[in-house]
Amino acid sequence: MVLISPGKGAARDPASRSGSVQSVDRALSLLEALAEDEEGCRLVDLAGRTRLSPSTAHRLLTTLQKRQFVQFDPTDGLWHVGRQSFMVGTRFVRRRNFVATALPYLRRLRDLTRETANLGYIEDGEVVVLSQVESREIMRAITRVGGHVPIVNSGLGKAILSTYSPEEVAASVAVRGMQRFTPKSILRMSALKEELHRVRINGYAIDDEEYQVGLRCIAATVYDSHSEVLCAVSVSGLTARLTDERVEPVGEVVAQIARELTLSLGGQAPAGH
Repeated sequence: MVLISPGKGAARDPASRSGSVQSVDRALSLLEALAEDEEGCRLVDLAGRTRLSPSTAHRLLTTLQKRQFVQFDPTDGLWHVGRQSFMVGTRFVRRRNFVATALPYLRRLRDLTRETANLGYIEDGEVVVLSQVESREIMRAITRVGGHVPIVNSGLGKAILSTYSPEEVAASVAVRGMQRFTPKSILRMSALKEELHRVRINGYAIDDEEYQVGLRCIAATVYDSHSEVLCAVSVSGLTARLTDERVEPVGEVVAQIARELTLSLGGQAPAGH
């Protein structure tokens, strides 16, 4: 569930008016579109999804191919993300050196709950999934690594927001606003404040079908050595398995793993947490 902002193919591109370089903006929109499809994309599909003409898309793709950011498979006519894109992405993850440390904890969280375990943080008004250990169940809930989900509609986002001051919460939410994805989506700041109060009391946050019907997410925060929030861990799964009866025991497991990861990273939760 990754959100994409398509590039604009028209001459009066917003990128031009904002001062950005149009060709760079369009090339990046192609990379984002390719990252959405693990099976690869045909040129005509990429052009349609990014609102570029096929000739423009092909010219940009061949330039990216020379730098190995994309690759073309002539046997099936599909374009794929290239090796250099992976190399750049791994540099981003390495900067957040807690990701490697977190993996054993995510695996244990997956094994204890039988659901997909996730690690995420907030960037530009959205939650970014940094790492993930998939459930072994046949039917599983997955937001891909690198995927973006709304803050207010996600367990990871609400867990992190619960550590913020009222002013910080308002500023973070203002970046993307509150959107209705399901009948359970939070749409008022007063309702969000009540929800974050419950998160602080329980020690974990719940996305109760607020982003996608039939899916639940339970999350808790991880802190650094300054007792400031570093990231959050969660489990996500179908409501058929993450039933009402399981929410509290699973929430306690998630909170415990978050505490253990905090200590492993040399962190410390604020007093009262």
